[in-house]
Amino acid sequence: MVQQNGYCQAMGPGPMQPQEASCAYDAVVPQGFYQPQGYPVVPPGAPGVSQPAPVSAGEYLAALSGGPARAAAAPAAAPAPAARGGKGWIVAIVIILCLTALALWGIGSCSRLLGLGPSSSAIVHDNTVAVINLDGSIGYDGSACSPEGFGELLYEAQMNDRVKALVLRVNSGGGTAAAGEEMSNLLRDFPKPVVVSSASINASAAYEISSQADYIYVAKSSEVGAIGTAIELMDYSGLMDMLGIRPDVITSSEAKDSSYGLRSLTEEERAHYQRMVDQINRTFIETVALGRDMTIAQVEALATGLTYTGIDAVENGLADEVGTRDDALAMAASLAGLETYYVAELGIGSYELGGLGNLLSARSS
Repeated sequence: MVQQNGYCQAMGPGPMQPQEASCAYDAVVPQGFYQPQGYPVVPPGAPGVSQPAPVSAGEYLAALSGGPARAAAAPAAAPAPAARGGKGWIVAIVIILCLTALALWGIGSCSRLLGLGPSSSAIVHDNTVAVINLDGSIGYDGSACSPEGFGELLYEAQMNDRVKALVLRVNSGGGTAAAGEEMSNLLRDFPKPVVVSSASINASAAYEISSQADYIYVAKSSEVGAIGTAIELMDYSGLMDMLGIRPDVITSSEAKDSSYGLRSLTEEERAHYQRMVDQINRTFIETVALGRDMTIAQVEALATGLTYTGIDAVENGLADEVGTRDDALAMAASLAGLETYYVAELGIGSYELGGLGNLLSARSS
């Protein structure tokens, strides 16, 4: 039992009756009240608190000496708390699901802003000129330089009413003939104005795609054209003889292993591959003639497989004008009838921060 704030507080595992309690005092016990353990230690007369009747120090000492004493009345037993329903786990699950949904929405929004998917959702202004970068080899890797990625970006630009025109920023030396053919067809069917801005190189399959635009800009030192087709077949037979390697190939026909590089081509095989090259190249020439409004003969005369400088490309009709990316943007806006326009880059897999700045800035043609 210890004295606390004018009270004598019993120590022990349970409440003690006054006559059972013992309390050591250094002198006369001051006027106070005894409160058994287990009851809240509160000042007497505190509102709203049921407490035992007070016991004076004299009465308490008398009780200890065997005299009459007024025992503290035991408080009424507190009512048992009402049992709570066990639904806390349901609330926790609902909160977790809401947080998960919010996180997924945020990831989706960021992925579009950062270009992890088609980013037309980042286009917030009317009268926007969209930019698609064709930077790299034309092929089937799912990027903007593939029919799948390019087609998805074109669809986004077409369906977004805020996009009024498109600029292709091209820096590619070409790639797979079939991919170039598919992408050319996709661009030809695009209903909004398209202007090409050529960077250091715009050649082969990349130029085949570019030829379907309404206008082509080049730099003076750009490499443009390279209209032509090639199939590369290697003959390693001499090296293998030198190394003493004797391959044994079992085929269903004599020509099946003609492209393996294990032997020289026969004359018939060489003629066959030449016909393939000629057919593919004919498609290339026809595509360029259609897009550039040239005759087949005009394009055939330029289809040497070589590139031309930007200056020569303007002179021979493969390009329209020497100019910059900004010139291409202004031309695209002009073709769409815009005097003031915004710029937004569409991309898959990457988003250039410079495009974010362009997104927020208006331009005048």
